[in-house]
Amino acid sequence: MQQKINLGIDGMHCASCSARVENALSKLPGVSSAHVNLALEEAFIDYDDKKLRPEVFGQTIAKLGFQVREEGYQDENEQLKQMELARKRMLVSWVITLAVLIFMLPHMVFKAAIIGHKADAWLMFGLSLIAMLFPARAVYVSAFKSVRSGGANMDVLIAMGTLASLLVAPLSLMVKGLLPHDFAGIAAMIISFHLSGRYLEAKAKGRASEAIRKLLNLGAKTALIRLDGKETEIPVRKLQIGDIFLVKPGTKVPTDGVVIKGSSSLDESMATGESLPANRKEGDRVLGATLNLDGYLEVKATQVGADTFLAQVIRLVSEAQHSKVPIQLLADRITSIFVPVVLVLAFSVFTAWMLFPQLMNAAASLISSLIPLRLPSTGLSAALFASIATLVIACPCALGLATPTALMVGSGIGAQRGILIRNGEALQRMKDLKVIVFDKTGTLTQGKPELIHIETLSGTEQENLAWAAALEEASEHPLALAVRTAAQDLKLPERESFSAFPGQGLSGVIEAKNCLIGSPRFLAENGIRADLPAKTDLQHATVVGLAVEGELRAWFYLADTLKPEAIEVVKMLKAKGIEPYMLSGDRRISAETIAARLGINKVLAEVMPADKAKMVKQLQDSGLVVGMVGDGINDAPALKQADIGFAMGLGTDIAIEAADITLLRSEISLIPQAINLSEKTFSKIKQNLFWAFFYNLIAIPLAAFGILHPVIAEIAMAGSSVTVVTNANLLKKSKLA
Repeated sequence: MQQKINLGIDGMHCASCSARVENALSKLPGVSSAHVNLALEEAFIDYDDKKLRPEVFGQTIAKLGFQVREEGYQDENEQLKQMELARKRMLVSWVITLAVLIFMLPHMVFKAAIIGHKADAWLMFGLSLIAMLFPARAVYVSAFKSVRSGGANMDVLIAMGTLASLLVAPLSLMVKGLLPHDFAGIAAMIISFHLSGRYLEAKAKGRASEAIRKLLNLGAKTALIRLDGKETEIPVRKLQIGDIFLVKPGTKVPTDGVVIKGSSSLDESMATGESLPANRKEGDRVLGATLNLDGYLEVKATQVGADTFLAQVIRLVSEAQHSKVPIQLLADRITSIFVPVVLVLAFSVFTAWMLFPQLMNAAASLISSLIPLRLPSTGLSAALFASIATLVIACPCALGLATPTALMVGSGIGAQRGILIRNGEALQRMKDLKVIVFDKTGTLTQGKPELIHIETLSGTEQENLAWAAALEEASEHPLALAVRTAAQDLKLPERESFSAFPGQGLSGVIEAKNCLIGSPRFLAENGIRADLPAKTDLQHATVVGLAVEGELRAWFYLADTLKPEAIEVVKMLKAKGIEPYMLSGDRRISAETIAARLGINKVLAEVMPADKAKMVKQLQDSGLVVGMVGDGINDAPALKQADIGFAMGLGTDIAIEAADITLLRSEISLIPQAINLSEKTFSKIKQNLFWAFFYNLIAIPLAAFGILHPVIAEIAMAGSSVTVVTNANLLKKSKLA
């Protein structure tokens, strides 16, 4: 049976790490897909539990030198703890590096020693060694584990670069042409900038992942139940379906359920985005994590654990953040071979400088005349500088972070606004939509009939409405409910008897008078002359007539009404070059009337539920990228068939499961916002990938030809990763509507 598991992984520091883990997990028998997200430090695995035990994942990850966290998600306290540790390592490293600079600068600026050339060199060597052994110890442990497991990550490059510069310092005391102060302090400076980059990156990633963290923190931690006549608090995870729990004012609802006693106002903004409180009474459904504002409730649990509304929202957001957009595949292929290529390149650079010094110097001089960074050294010194700089600067981290951070921020923004994006491919494809097909009922319209007009023939309008509502009071038909809702503020006459004629109408006795209400045909069959007035603007409405003692007194026009935002949404889509279609099972005259009011020119009417997916397929066959918006069970095939399926959040679970995008608030105004989010997120992904590629394209040749000092190279490397994550976070300032 197919299962999904989410694993937190500690110890991944670069894109090469995540690529190795993903590759190893994907090769396990029974794994159908494995996605590793460097930004979240998590793996999302789809596997067959008949072929594979979950413990194997931890064992595989451990063999690669990483650790599996007990909790898949890293909570806020753990993240803050990690950030504080990174900050301390950075500060300690800089204290040591500043001490190194005190000895290094007089040599570089004044060509003078503080204690003596050899003594200064040994002191700088010792201080650099302390920085490497203590604040930067994790870098070398990670590098060792990586090499031991047969791979190579970014820490291997940093370790090799710093170790090379450190070992050259004592060597320079014996080899002519090498100045000890050129190399003795480089290791400490590289380490300090590397740890600074790690800290800034951790902060930026923390901001990027705050959406999922906020969702996790929404849920209640405990539930109040009555046990042996006493109120007892238990952990939420111990609640079972059917348990009765108590919700007092000011506390959160522990899990999804149905109210069996009491009434109250609930803040449901976390689910619906609606700021006004919702009144809930006996028989009403309540959602876990919503806040009880004033009353007392007793609730029967209907969903617990992974089946609750909040858990499903978290799962959808998590799946989106772990998924990959097609554009990321190229970056993945590059990062998987990046570190080995860099090692070969660094060796080649060292060899070229040693074998062809004049040629390399000539090329370096030409580049430095165009980009005046620094003139290279000569001989062995130049070869070491260039190879160390190449090792340090060639970082795949920016490439590895470019897409997942933007996707993480984009899906998080969507979740906060009530737009749940199931996968990264949907986020990328949304911007290409050319057609959006709306299932009329429940999407463009309210999904329930309302009384929109009364044609009074005798008596008063209010009197006729009251008599009609009195007759309809015993019926559960949607049209009856619409009439009763319209008359809710009126005093109804007493009904003495009642008979229903399914699909036709009702009869009854009110105040000793025989009354009928129903279709024109039903009235005619009962001897009532029922000439329906020609209302050209109300042809889409269903009409029922009221007759009292054989006299027709009024016509009631009932119709499904438009959602208030529907007309504006259609205009917005057209402005984006997206053609809206309306799909309906209604008769053509009704569908075309509503479409005309909306400004929709393309109408597919009298469509059977089974044919909806075929209609979407026909549009796709004409070369169009098609979106489908629906909310019912019969919409699920069409939602699945469409390039992008939008499910209204208050629709059925089946429709939501079939869709790519779920709109939690059932407001179609979220559709243009979702498309805008797609455009802006994809724009950030392209920007990040461009800068990551461009940085490496420019920086590696500069380092190889000795134009870039190793310390400057490390600053550039750390800055590239921080820039990519920071750029992704700028999405939060984007306006979607």
